[in-house]
Amino acid sequence: MNATSSLLPANDPQRELLHNEVHARPPARIRLPALVTYVALFNEDVTREQECEHLRRLPGQEALSADLLNANFLRLRLPGYTLKWERHTEFTRYSIVQPLPEGAGLGTSNPDLLGALVTPPGWLAGLPGRTIAAVQLAMVEGEIASPHAALAQARHWLGDHTVVASLMGNQGHSMAVTDFWLRADGFERLLVIGPPDTSETRAGRIAARLLELETYRLMALRGLPASKSLGPLLSRSEGALADITAQLENKSNTDQALLDTLIGLAAGVERATAEQSYRFSATRAYDTLVRERIAELREQPIHGTRTLGEFMQRRMSPAMATVQSTAQRLASLSDRVTRTSALLRTRVDIATEEQNQQLLAKLTKGQEMQLRLQSTVEGLSIAAISYYVISLILYLGKAGKEIGLPIKPELLAGVMIPLVLWSVWRTTKKIHEKLHAEH
Repeated sequence: MNATSSLLPANDPQRELLHNEVHARPPARIRLPALVTYVALFNEDVTREQECEHLRRLPGQEALSADLLNANFLRLRLPGYTLKWERHTEFTRYSIVQPLPEGAGLGTSNPDLLGALVTPPGWLAGLPGRTIAAVQLAMVEGEIASPHAALAQARHWLGDHTVVASLMGNQGHSMAVTDFWLRADGFERLLVIGPPDTSETRAGRIAARLLELETYRLMALRGLPASKSLGPLLSRSEGALADITAQLENKSNTDQALLDTLIGLAAGVERATAEQSYRFSATRAYDTLVRERIAELREQPIHGTRTLGEFMQRRMSPAMATVQSTAQRLASLSDRVTRTSALLRTRVDIATEEQNQQLLAKLTKGQEMQLRLQSTVEGLSIAAISYYVISLILYLGKAGKEIGLPIKPELLAGVMIPLVLWSVWRTTKKIHEKLHAEH
């Protein structure tokens, strides 16, 4: 990188991280015959430090640094086996690869696999988190030129249960068989039969695809209980919304009562959407991954039994359809609540506008009456003021007569009446003009 740093512009901070993502989770190299013990656990409320602390309990891993877990992938090589740790958004996977125990090959029936587990006693049970998938994958050498003979051996190995099986690869390079039976020890069992010349990398890819397929299948099905739990809520909400719409149309209830009911309904729908939208989106994503992994197996059918992909899709399709239908019902209900809210808001706005117009009309009428009253009062005020002014003039004339001035007080007061009325009226008008100019 240093040698080319002067030839290119500065790297984007995430360039190396994004580039190396293709190497983030390389498949294991598995030499047949082998046993893969696989456990996937929900990691909600489980930190990397807790998982690292549990990994330190393995022999020779006491000094394991938590920084090694930041890449979400870690492979530990231990005496006689390897362990792979992978952390994903919702779950963490542990894969233990060890040689197949003696007496567990073809020809045996329901062999004891847990008794030969190489991890320390109790280590598996102490894994932090809640188990979502646990699989014992046995990969054995065997001839599959006669698929029905190999299938009979595989059925006997699984305990003579009904099985699903297929040849994998365009050329049928190996056979995968399972009964999808959850045993008393909590594990499912998968059996892969491959010819002696099966390469370690091919065996690793086969194991990765089969284990991912089972994990993603179970993660996709997590949306089904949520869908079923929402069914009663959706039915009640749809009925309540229909009632609100009918009342809105018939105006049989007050707007406030309808608004309170609609707000409660909208709150319930939004809460359900917030709680389950991620689960439904994750279900769609996991279902897509299941389909991709099935396609990658390139299964070839064996006459008389169904392939893994056929079995899974037949079982998963109704569940995925239920989840999709519930998600659509929830989204549709949310949209309908929004539209009904808009209609109710329109009706409330119209009613409010009518009330405002009525109030404005009352205010206008009141202002007109107030103006009339004010004009009357002003007229009376002009008369009163003029009366007092003329009275003062009369008294002034009498005082002048007493001191010998040739004045007739009554005549003086009578002559001054028009002038006083005009002066008081003119003064009042100027006061009004000044007040209007200020406003």
